[in-house]
Amino acid sequence: MTDATITLSDPQEVLLLFGSQDRFLRKVREVVGLDVTYRGDEIRLHGTDDQIKRGLLVFAEMRGLVEKHGELSDDEVAGILVRTNGHKPPTAVLMPAASEDALPRLDKIKRVAPRTHGQAEYVQAVQENELVFCVGPAGSGKTYLAVAMAVNSLRLELVKKIVLVRPAVEAGEKLGFLPGDLLAKVNPFLRPLLDALNEMLDYEQVKRYMERDVIEIVPLAFMRGRTLNQTFIILDEAQNTTITQMKMFLTRMGQGSHIVVTGDTTQSDLPASVSSGLVDAIRRLEHIEGVGTVHLTGRDIVRHRLVKEIVKAYDDDSAGHSHRRKKG
Repeated sequence: MTDATITLSDPQEVLLLFGSQDRFLRKVREVVGLDVTYRGDEIRLHGTDDQIKRGLLVFAEMRGLVEKHGELSDDEVAGILVRTNGHKPPTAVLMPAASEDALPRLDKIKRVAPRTHGQAEYVQAVQENELVFCVGPAGSGKTYLAVAMAVNSLRLELVKKIVLVRPAVEAGEKLGFLPGDLLAKVNPFLRPLLDALNEMLDYEQVKRYMERDVIEIVPLAFMRGRTLNQTFIILDEAQNTTITQMKMFLTRMGQGSHIVVTGDTTQSDLPASVSSGLVDAIRRLEHIEGVGTVHLTGRDIVRHRLVKEIVKAYDDDSAGHSHRRKKG
């Protein structure tokens, strides 16, 4: 463990840095994991080397805004914590709350942690980038971990809202022949995202946050024309987006927002003549700063043991067909 000291020139500055009722201080303590104390004209930090490094960056940015504007807002503090998130080590995705007053209605969350090396890299990529593409087979934790990280960001007040998105592409059935109105028709496509949420949060919590529009689950088509600030946005099954749809979705990103795009490029339901927006976006954007790309494999599958064998059997069969076509 390491210590560091920040010396203040004006004792009144600490009131602005810590916020009313120390709300900024509590947020920094919980998100960064630091022990922060104040004595005389000094703020003292105690933690690991990584925590100290990030804590110093956080307070430096906070002091800069105080000097410039004479005050701090909750959004500004949340933005600073997001921008310095690359210094946070990839430990558990969901941690028990350090205090009761951060987001008390998210007190029943299930602890979730990466279970493979690939999943740990995925978590780290989301912590270090504002836009992450994750490609992998069924059962590798793409969606589950993304939802867990979104819930964690909401709990830590890094974002104000979670938006979960899926394209409504038919896999063998025509949408128009399904019973019910439009919302009833798209419900089967959005159900996997709701299932992931219900695994981590109490049912009543999910219901309450959806009623208050803090958690929103929507078809991709409903995203057009929106700009989402301070939002954790997940696009699931992105291999079923067209290039135009993907561009439309990615440009919804507002200030302080994070986007995670997940998909399995081997399970596209698009017509053979239509290019996947996921494959195209990775090719175009993976070298841009702030964009991360993670490729999970069969080694990262954590569902029933047979799922790994099933995926392998289909991959082997596809490879065999491809080899025979080339040979012929």
